[in-house]
Amino acid sequence: MLEGEVVLFLTEKGKRHLVQVVEGKRFHSEEGYVDLSSVVGLPYGSSVRTNIGCTWFVLFPKFVEDLMKVPRVTQIVYPKDLGAIVVMADIHTGSRVVEAGTGSGVLTASIASYVRPTGEVYSYDVSERNIAAATAQLARLGLLRYVKLKHGDVTSRIDELDVDAVILDIPTPWLAVSKAHQSLSAGGTLLSLSPTIEQVVETVETMKETGFIDIESIEILLRRLRVRRGMTRPEHIMRAHTTYITSGRKALKSAPG
Repeated sequence: MLEGEVVLFLTEKGKRHLVQVVEGKRFHSEEGYVDLSSVVGLPYGSSVRTNIGCTWFVLFPKFVEDLMKVPRVTQIVYPKDLGAIVVMADIHTGSRVVEAGTGSGVLTASIASYVRPTGEVYSYDVSERNIAAATAQLARLGLLRYVKLKHGDVTSRIDELDVDAVILDIPTPWLAVSKAHQSLSAGGTLLSLSPTIEQVVETVETMKETGFIDIESIEILLRRLRVRRGMTRPEHIMRAHTTYITSGRKALKSAPG
């Protein structure tokens, strides 16, 4: 690896640290420190020792690990939900996706990483502060060219037409359902994220009235296992409720009889 690259240190205690490699500097933690000069030139997967003898592995950061380091100006969408969103909305290279609100930009960046290099994300937010923060992070991740950040309220207006998916992460998604329906191509997907059941009910009822079909709502719970021979069991602490995900597809009006 070269000086200036960002690496992931996986520590002996299982901690993860994203660190930029700079010669002449040290990275300190509760497990001692590492001279970053000693990391330059090592292949990924190598191990290094701290000054107190702890073994750390030097790894290439996964995209999601870098993504989770985005400064949080709002609540973020967690990795366990990001994958489901991409699959349920059928996002792929070349997709055109409307998203609201931008927030911290975690979902925006994740979508952009899938639609590139020929697709585009149109991300709306009512807060100029959020847009400024997301702009900086998307630029850092090398994804800004695939995103158009827009200051606007999707409950009032969505400029884009014939998009493949509309993804709503706003407090009142039901108020944007009709605008989403107008923006989507035939058969396109509307997907909404909501933390409460009341929001889900309101959104689903509005989707049915507006002409969406194939509607479903899900919740994803993540439970890790502590694996030890003869003692394997689920961990006591789990990432449980984060959001409910509701999806549906745009149907056209039936042709006259």
